[in-house]
Amino acid sequence: MKLKNINFGLGLVALLALSSCADDKFSEYRTDMTKNLKEYQYLNNYEPLKKYVEDMKASGKCNPDFKLGIALAAPDFNKQELVYCLAGSNFEEMTAGNAMKYASCVKNDGTFDFNTVKDFVTNAQDAGLTIYGHTLAWHSQQNKKYLSKLIADKEIQVDPSQKVDKVDAYTDFSKMNSFPFYVMDYTPEIKDGILISKYPGKWYQYFVVDNYPVDVDAKREYKVTAMIKASEDGQIDVQTGNWGATTSQKMSVSTQWKEQSVTFSGLTTEKAFVVFQPGDFAGDISCKWVKVTHSEAPVMEIETEVHKETYTDGDFPFYVMGCTPPVINGAIHFVPTGDWSQFFVMPGGDNELDEGDYVVYLDLTSDKDASGVDLTMQNGWGGTAQAITAKVPVAAGRHSVKIEMPKVEGGNYDIILKPQTADATLDVHSVRVCKITKSNSIPLTDEEKKSRLTDAMGKWIDGMMEATNGYVTSWEVVNEALSGKDYDGDGKFDLQSAKRGNVSADDAKNNFYWQDYLGDIDYVRTAVADARKSFAAHNGDPEKLKLFINDYNLESDWDDNGKLRSLIQWIKDWEADGVTKIDGIASQMHISCYADPNTQKSKKDHIVKMLELMKESGKLCKISELDMGYVDAAGKEVKTADITEEQHKEMRDLYTFVLQKYFEIIPAAQQYGITQWCATDAPKDSGWRPGLPVGLWDLNYLRKHTYAGFAVGLGAPEYWKEAK
Repeated sequence: MKLKNINFGLGLVALLALSSCADDKFSEYRTDMTKNLKEYQYLNNYEPLKKYVEDMKASGKCNPDFKLGIALAAPDFNKQELVYCLAGSNFEEMTAGNAMKYASCVKNDGTFDFNTVKDFVTNAQDAGLTIYGHTLAWHSQQNKKYLSKLIADKEIQVDPSQKVDKVDAYTDFSKMNSFPFYVMDYTPEIKDGILISKYPGKWYQYFVVDNYPVDVDAKREYKVTAMIKASEDGQIDVQTGNWGATTSQKMSVSTQWKEQSVTFSGLTTEKAFVVFQPGDFAGDISCKWVKVTHSEAPVMEIETEVHKETYTDGDFPFYVMGCTPPVINGAIHFVPTGDWSQFFVMPGGDNELDEGDYVVYLDLTSDKDASGVDLTMQNGWGGTAQAITAKVPVAAGRHSVKIEMPKVEGGNYDIILKPQTADATLDVHSVRVCKITKSNSIPLTDEEKKSRLTDAMGKWIDGMMEATNGYVTSWEVVNEALSGKDYDGDGKFDLQSAKRGNVSADDAKNNFYWQDYLGDIDYVRTAVADARKSFAAHNGDPEKLKLFINDYNLESDWDDNGKLRSLIQWIKDWEADGVTKIDGIASQMHISCYADPNTQKSKKDHIVKMLELMKESGKLCKISELDMGYVDAAGKEVKTADITEEQHKEMRDLYTFVLQKYFEIIPAAQQYGITQWCATDAPKDSGWRPGLPVGLWDLNYLRKHTYAGFAVGLGAPEYWKEAK
C-alpha cells in the first residue's frame, strides 16, 4: 500500500518528550491530556506498547520472535528526533513507507541510489529495531520510464556509412527583425535578416539557439554549424549544454561567408542551448543562420494525427489567461496590444498523449513577418509538470507551421500560443498534433523482454540486499499481486494485469506489471530466487530469511475471503517446483469500524475467517498494515473532526478484538507480528485516508482511546473500567 504524507508534527507533549531523547535514547510517550480529563486520564496508566509484548513473551503467551511494528518515513527516522523516539519507545520493528520501494531507489537511467536505505539500516541497528522490507516486487511505484525503455523496440542495424544528418534546431535570422533570445548583457542587432554583433569593449556573449533536444542515452555527437563571416580572421568560442553543464569549442571565422562547424559529445542535459562567445574578439561578426544536427541511421518517420482543434465563431472558447481573442471566420483572431500575451489554442482535457515524439502543425495567418512567438505544450501546472517550448517562425501570409515536440512524457497537454510582445496580427485556423513513429525499429520478442526484465529484477534485488547488508531478514517479496476476481474461471482470482485488462486505465498507464512479461508463475519464483541468492551473497544468514506475500482485502466479507483463499492456492502453485519457498502471508487490514451492527458482525466474522485460513496455510502470519476508520449508520466515513467519544471507543474495542483474535487463533509458531500503519490520525491533505481517525495518537501525539484498545489487545488492563 502506498504511504504518503505521514504527519509527524510536533505537539507540546511531543516536544517535551523529544527534549529527553538526548539523555535517554528513547522517550516514553505518555499523555498530558488537555481536554476532558475524566474521559482520558486513564490513558496515562498505560506503558509503552512494546512493554506489553515483552510481558507476553516472558509469560509464553506469544512467539518469542513476534514483532510489534510501526510504519514511518525513513528520512524522518534518520533525523533521530521525534519519529526516532516514538518508534524506539513503543515498537520493535519498522516498515519504511516509501524509501525501500523501486521508484525511490532507481533513477531514470537505471542506476541506484540507496543512500537513504543505508542510513535507515545504520540507525535501526543503533536503535535496536528490526526492519520489515517493503517491498521487493510490486507493480506500483516502479520507475516505469526506465523499465519501459528496457523493453522498447530496438533499432535495425545499418551500415554506418549510410548515416544521415538530422536537424535538431535551426535559427534562421533572415525571418527575424529583432533578437529573439534571452539577453546576457549584450543584444546583437538583426539587420536585413542578418545577425550582427560588434565588440562592445568588454568580454561578451549571446544566444543563437535555445532549447534543442539532446538524446543523453544515445550518447550522440552534435554538430553546430553557422553561415558566418567576420570583419577579420579569427576564432570565437561556441558553448553548448545547459546551465551548470556546458562545454565549449573554438569556431574559426573569416572575412568571407562560409559554413563553419564545431562538434560536441558527452552532453548530459536533455535540453541545450548554443551561445556564441566572441569574448574579446575585436572584429564584427555577421551570421545568417545556425543549425544543430546529429548523425543517425536513415529512417522513415511516419506522422499519425492524434488530435485536431478547430474553432467556432464567437467568444474566446477556452480558459482565459489575460488574453481573450475572439473567433472570427473560424480562426482565433489575435490583435497585439503591446502587452505580453498568451492564450490557449488546444486545452489539455482533449489532448491525451502517450510518451513519444510529436509534431504540432499550426494553420496560421500573419499580417507580417514577426519574431518572438513561442508555442508551449505542458501536461499540468505544478512543479513537476513537463513544459516544452519552441519558437514559432512567423511569416506574412497563411502557412502551415511545423513545430517539433520531442520526448513527450505523456499526459494531458495544454497547447499555448505565446505571441508575447510580437506586433503581428495572427489568425490561428487550426492545430494538429501528430505522433512520430520510426520505421527502422522492430519490437523485442516476448523472450527478449522477459530476459531483460528478469535481469533488471535481479540487479534491483541484489542492490537492495547489498544496501541492507544482511540486517533486514524479513521482506515482502511480492506485494499486491492478486486482482479481486476470477476472470478466467480457473477457481482462483487472477493476478493483476494490464495486458489482460483487469486493472483500471489509470493503473495500466501509471504502473508496471512485471507479471505481464515474466509470467504469473515465474514473476514470483524469480523474485523469491533472487532474494534468497542475493541475501546470502551480502552477509545474510539464509536460515533467518523470511519472505512474505503481502496483499489487501484478505479479510473482506463481500467475497467471503475469496482473495485470501486464492492467494493460498497461488502460493501452492508458486511452490510446486519444490524449490521456491514462501515463508509467510501478510494481510494489510486497512479496516473500518461500522456503526451498523449487522455490517460490523459480518466484518468481524470475516476477520476471524481470515485468521483461520492463514493458520490453516501453515505459513507465518503477519498483519502488515493495520489501521482503522469509522463508518456511520448511513454508510459514510466519519472524519476525525466529527468523530464522537462513543464512536472512538467503538474503534478502541475493535482494535482489541483484532489483536486478541490474532493471538487466540494463530499458533505461536506462526505468529510473526503486527504492524500499525498510521502512528497518528491522517492530516486533511494526506495522500492516505485523508482526514480520518486512523492513528493511535492524534496529530499532537496525544494518546487516543484506540491506543488503549491496541494495548489491551496486547494484554494490558482495561484501565477505563477502573476509572469509572
